Amino acid sequence: MHKSFLVWAAALGALAVVLGAFGAHKLKELVPPETVSTFQTGVTYQFYHVFALLATGILFAYAPGSQMLWAGRCFIIGIFLFSGSLYLLTMLKATETVGLSKLGIITPIGGVFFIVGWILLLLSILKIKA
Repeated sequence: MHKSFLVWAAALGALAVVLGAFGAHKLKELVPPETVSTFQTGVTYQFYHVFALLATGILFAYAPGSQMLWAGRCFIIGIFLFSGSLYLLTMLKATETVGLSKLGIITPIGGVFFIVGWILLLLSILKIKA
């Protein structure tokens, strides 16, 4: 197992629950519905990739190596860039902060990290001797 991936998954999973609850209850009072939807997309993708990170941490015992290591790293980086940028954009909308709208370019970069993470996970799994 890869303990640090499991620790990150647990911490980011707890954070996703907190952010999801905030989005479901309080955020509706602060921003329009389309912005709540953007925030919820961040929470949803964070949860998906927390589970991917958990799997990566566990599968590391069966297929240790740089591809598995980078798969986990890509999932963590992707969560921070993809979901984090959506949270930040929501916060900017809630505070009516202007001038930082270019932050949206970070979101697809985070998406690329997610894709690379999944590909690396696949390649690592294919190396496991059944």
